[in-house]
Amino acid sequence: MGGNNLFDQTGGLIDDDENDGTNKDSSDRWTDLQLAAADGNLAQVLTLLSHPSPANPNEPPVGYYGKTALQAASSAGHLSIAETLLAHGAVVDTPGGNNNGRAALALAAGGGHLSVVELLLRHGADLNLPATRYNGRTPLQAAAEGGYLEAVRRLLDKGADVNAPPARNHGRTALQAAAEKQYFEVVEMLLAQGASVNTPLQRYKGLTALQGASLAGNVKLAERLLEAGAEVNTEGSYYNGYTALYAAAEAGHVAVVEVLLRAGADVQQTAGNKHWTPLRVATFRGNEDVVALLRGGERTINGSG
Repeated sequence: MGGNNLFDQTGGLIDDDENDGTNKDSSDRWTDLQLAAADGNLAQVLTLLSHPSPANPNEPPVGYYGKTALQAASSAGHLSIAETLLAHGAVVDTPGGNNNGRAALALAAGGGHLSVVELLLRHGADLNLPATRYNGRTPLQAAAEGGYLEAVRRLLDKGADVNAPPARNHGRTALQAAAEKQYFEVVEMLLAQGASVNTPLQRYKGLTALQGASLAGNVKLAERLLEAGAEVNTEGSYYNGYTALYAAAEAGHVAVVEVLLRAGADVQQTAGNKHWTPLRVATFRGNEDVVALLRGGERTINGSG
C-alpha cells in the first residue's frame, strides 16, 4: 500500500471518546499511516515514512472520529510510534476530527498513558489547549474523567488549569468529570488545587459535580461535595439536564436523596426535558422508597408534616 492512499473501512457508528481507529463510522476514511499508528505497527509506520514518496505525518483527520497518526498513537499509548512521528515532523497540537476534536495530549491523558504524556509535554504540547465544542476535553479533564491519578497530578504540577471551561456540548470540568465517574481520590486532589464545585453548566448535556455524584448514587462523594460548598439546587442544563435531587430520584438512590433533602434540596424544583419534579419522575420510574421520602418532604413544605 502506498503511504498516501486513502481507503474506506466500514463498521457501526462508534460513539466512543477513545475510538482508536480500529472501528470507524462509514463516513470516516483513514490513511495507511493513521491506521498503522493506531494498530501499533511500528515497522509499517517506518516503511511509510521512509517510502520514496513518504507519507505526510500530518495527514489531517477525516470524519467525526478521525485522528492524525500522532493522535491515534497517543490514544493507544504507542510510545515508540509517537516518538517516530514527532521525529518526522508531526505537529503536536493538531486538532482532531469533527466530534471530540481532542489533540494528542488529551488523548494520551484520557487513556492514562503517562509515558506518552511526558513525551508530548517535552515536545511542547499545550496542556491548557481549550476543549473543543463537541465533547472536547482539555488534557486535565480527560485524565480526570479516566480516573488516572498520576496523570492528573503530573498535569497539575506542570500548570494545568484546574478550572478550565468545559466543552459547550457534553462538556465537563475536571471536577465534574471525576465526580460523575466516581473517582474520589481524583476529586480530592482537584479540590485541594482549588477546583470550583459550582462551575456554571453548559447548555447541552452539562452536569455539576454534585449532579454527577447524585446520578451515580455515590453518598460519600455527594457528602464531600456538599461539604466543599456545592449548591444543592443548581438547575439542570437545558438539554438532558438534572437537578441533583431529580437525578438521584430518577435513579432510585434512596440514601443520596436523604443526603440532599437534609442539605435543603427543593422537592418541587423541576428538571429534565419534561420539566418534571423529583416526585413525578420517581413515581414514573416506580422508585417507591424515594416516592415516600419525597412525599414526606412535600408535606413538610405544605405545613402538614
